[in-house]
Amino acid sequence: QVQLVESGGGLVQAGGSLRLSCAASGRTVSSYAMGWFRQAPGQEREFVATVNWRGDNTYYADSVKERFTISRDNGKNAATVYLQMNSLKPEDTAVYYCAARIGVVTTATRYDYWGQGTQVNVSS
Repeated sequence: QVQLVESGGGLVQAGGSLRLSCAASGRTVSSYAMGWFRQAPGQEREFVATVNWRGDNTYYADSVKERFTISRDNGKNAATVYLQMNSLKPEDTAVYYCAARIGVVTTATRYDYWGQGTQVNVSS
């Protein structure tokens, strides 16, 4: 069992930055790939970024490349995954979710564990 808790959301002006964190706990969580997804009102949940268990392989949605960076720190029975978001745009406004699974994929339905989400609002 893996538990995920996101934090770091908030209100920021366009062009600003935020760093989201996802605290992951569970006996084998350091062996899980971690992903960030987001969902805006009335829209489907979409892939943002993912990182493999070692932290040396990452993938990004085209809409966030060059602006967002995913990274992770692994510990014993725990891990923290970060999403550094720079040059934020109003269209980045959404609830951001952290997710975990074995193996890197970009499809939300293939993730096994989810956090509760954290709201990011970018004003113009």
